[in-house]
Amino acid sequence: MLKSRIKRRTVEGAHAVAELAAIHASIAALNDEDLLDLADIFAREASGALKTMAAAEMTRRGVSL
Repeated sequence: MLKSRIKRRTVEGAHAVAELAAIHASIAALNDEDLLDLADIFAREASGALKTMAAAEMTRRGVSL
């Protein structure tokens, strides 16, 4: 039972990491205007993963709202 639980959690963790990598890649593939739109949508949040990812990509590209 323990081995199957560990295996299931390992698979779930790998899937989560793959999904997060896909989200990062999608944000990086956005053109500047769409990236600014995404950042604007999440600008009102106190904190959040998408806000952080969009801000990091904007910083990397040298664009701002």
